[in-house]
Amino acid sequence: QVQLVESGGGLVQAGGSLRLSCAASGSISSIDAMGWYRQAPGKQRALVATITSGGTTNYADSVKGRFTISRDTARNTVFLQMNSLKPEDTAVYYCNADLKPVGSLYFIAYWGQGTQVTVSS
Repeated sequence: QVQLVESGGGLVQAGGSLRLSCAASGSISSIDAMGWYRQAPGKQRALVATITSGGTTNYADSVKGRFTISRDTARNTVFLQMNSLKPEDTAVYYCNADLKPVGSLYFIAYWGQGTQVTVSS
């Protein structure tokens, strides 16, 4: 059974930093893109950053220059380094991975359970 497990959320003051981690485990044949999304209260879930298997990255305009996504392919893990945090970054952050479980012909989108990030002013 495949699962994504996130860690690293918490409470931080504006201007501070946090590092999120997400590890994919289970019977996995291969992983394509991995990424982070966030959902603030009363808002829809939105893309934060993605990274392909080849290392190509994509960021939401609101986090460019402040957040950095990276991945450890050997450990099926994706990271999000968040610097210069602002109160508007407060949200539940979700990990996403497009992966092919063992025995599957297709890539399937999996989600983590979410981790809360709260930035105080």
